Amino acid sequence: MSIAAAFAADKTPPPFKVGSPDTLPHHQTNDKLTIGVEPYESGERVKVAFGKVDPYQYGVLPVLVVIQNDTGKAISVDHLRAEYVGPNHDRVYATSAKDVRYLRPPQRPNFIDGPAGRGAKVLAKKNPLDAWEIEGRAFAAQMLPAGNTASGFLYFQTGLERGATIYITGLAEAATGKELLFFELPLN
Repeated sequence: MSIAAAFAADKTPPPFKVGSPDTLPHHQTNDKLTIGVEPYESGERVKVAFGKVDPYQYGVLPVLVVIQNDTGKAISVDHLRAEYVGPNHDRVYATSAKDVRYLRPPQRPNFIDGPAGRGAKVLAKKNPLDAWEIEGRAFAAQMLPAGNTASGFLYFQTGLERGATIYITGLAEAATGKELLFFELPLN
């Protein structure tokens, strides 16, 4: 009985937790608004965040974004725009989380002939990018009240290159609509 409990304990992944943006390797503060980013291209943290799914294996780079609002004012993030800018200045805009599942085309199902008169059995594979973790962990905040933190993943259809940066724009004060400064964060 104790052996079964030990095996069950080994299979339970640690919970996915996000810290403050200051704890991420790449962060920037402008006017008391701090944004931190971290690409998830490989390793144990990909398994913790996405389970069995590895989006990077299918050409999708997930980037964790954490925003902390210490401005004393509510910040509107519903018009947030994010761009991946490579070392050669090639730009890739973030793909919405609900569209990630459609990036991999459907596979033709395999057929196994059945006995005469019974037909065939279809063995279809599930789309690996159609997992709850993709949309469930996506950045979805619309408004960020003063003193709060919002986090989630943005998805880019690219590979991680040395010298790449993320540009984040579109943040504004909720009361006045005044747009805030842009953020330029290196990814490595």
